[in-house]
Amino acid sequence: MTSPTASASQSAGRRTRKDRKDRPTKVRWKMFVLLLGVVALNYIDRGSVSVALPLITEDLGLSKETTGIVLSAFFWSYALMQIPGGWLIDRFGPRLMASGACVGWGVAQGVTAAATGVGSLLGYRLLLGAVEAPVMPAGGKLNAQWLPRKERGRGAVLLDGGAPLGAALGGIIISSLIAWTGSWRTSFVIAGVATVVVGLLAYWYIRDDPRRHPGVNEAEAAYIERAHAEEDAEAEGSDERTGLRPYLKYRSFWAMCLGWMGFNGVFYGLLTWGPLYLSETKGFDIKTIGWSTLVIFGAGFVGELIGGWLADRWRSRGAGANKVMRTLMGVAGAAVVAGLLGVVLVPDALTAVLLLSAVLFFLRWAGLYWSLPSLLGGRANAGVMGGAMNFAGNIAGIVTPIAVGFIVGGTGSYTWALLYFVGAGVLFTASSLVLDYSRRLSVR
Repeated sequence: MTSPTASASQSAGRRTRKDRKDRPTKVRWKMFVLLLGVVALNYIDRGSVSVALPLITEDLGLSKETTGIVLSAFFWSYALMQIPGGWLIDRFGPRLMASGACVGWGVAQGVTAAATGVGSLLGYRLLLGAVEAPVMPAGGKLNAQWLPRKERGRGAVLLDGGAPLGAALGGIIISSLIAWTGSWRTSFVIAGVATVVVGLLAYWYIRDDPRRHPGVNEAEAAYIERAHAEEDAEAEGSDERTGLRPYLKYRSFWAMCLGWMGFNGVFYGLLTWGPLYLSETKGFDIKTIGWSTLVIFGAGFVGELIGGWLADRWRSRGAGANKVMRTLMGVAGAAVVAGLLGVVLVPDALTAVLLLSAVLFFLRWAGLYWSLPSLLGGRANAGVMGGAMNFAGNIAGIVTPIAVGFIVGGTGSYTWALLYFVGAGVLFTASSLVLDYSRRLSVR
């Protein structure tokens, strides 16, 4: 016979199990942590050439001007494929495009080890850019499909946080692989194989929407769907695929694109030329470059997570979207411009590293931009809107490495290159302050 105590214990156990079943699962956050890792690998691979640049330039005999063109080549194909990639994401889904891109750029990273001169190195960098193109717009689409509006700030910075995290870890990982293997070529092959494995893992876990994921319970799916229904009820027009053209008449669309361009003018400049700047002006060796890159871009990763938390926290307390975003982006832009001017004026190596760390900390608040494709374009058009934003941003990726190469080659100094970054920071700040974050753009 069961005792009253045992019966009460069993009832309590059943209630506990029922509570767990009724509580929403957290698959959406696990998926965005996986995306954080995917994007981090993205930046480890794309930044590996910059970390190994002192060895590559010596091995292949590259001039400053040629080095700038090589660093820029990745962005030519990467930018060109953004809008087509965004369209394909809206058409075929982010799961296939994100995981396929990851596998593809792992292969491209590995074969870069076979470069024998400027021509082949350029070709492999173009290939890497083309196959990497869909990953960030796919992440923006997943942000729209999986997250309620009030959580998209944190989702955006988890996605985009892979950029500074990958840049930070990439410096120490690639430099350590080079030291361990004695070859930049072997380190590229190892990085490529690891990336292919992660791409297969991403395909296994990611789904295009919550209802298709076996780990999502009814409570989590219903929670997301209720939030999306409320968002749609507040928006003008319906959430239907329209392509890009209807958005071209809006100031906020162009402000989004120009703001992302200004942000990337700073970030890609530091990502591509930062290691060589530290080597040539501060006398850092390959090991010191790796650790300095870890500190500088690690600060960017921490800053990005804090920026996302601040945005969602402030919004949850009732602050309007424009107040939150314009304040955060304005503070970030002012800090970036001031920090870069400090690097120009202060020659000390340690101070330069600390100032660049502060620049990255605030600059990466711009990761919140990855909530804008769904905010401005709705879930149906988030892929193509993200592609357009990233296309504009990567025009800066094309121009900046070449411009810096010619500036440094022509002046023999990095001073005017740093002032170029200041100008990009001003563009980011001004664009962020005129953007209307409060409503979905109507395409009726």
